[in-house]
Amino acid sequence: MLQVNILEAKTDLSRLIKLIESGKEDNIIIARYGKPVVKMSIYNDSPVSNRIGIAKGKFEAPADLDRDNGEIEALFGGSL
Repeated sequence: MLQVNILEAKTDLSRLIKLIESGKEDNIIIARYGKPVVKMSIYNDSPVSNRIGIAKGKFEAPADLDRDNGEIEALFGGSL
């Protein structure tokens, strides 16, 4: 995660935006006197309903998967 001061952010805003858009940086922290104040990140305007299930149909569980495994269920918030 890259951290820059406010003056650098003002001077190099276009470059910082390109770093986020290109995926070279996930977040950029803008600091005042070395103290983080603002976090810049990519804006995702896709509704949550469009993001949930995005992998649907992309893979299949193996046929021999133990679907009644309590340990696996517990890992995903179920109970033993």
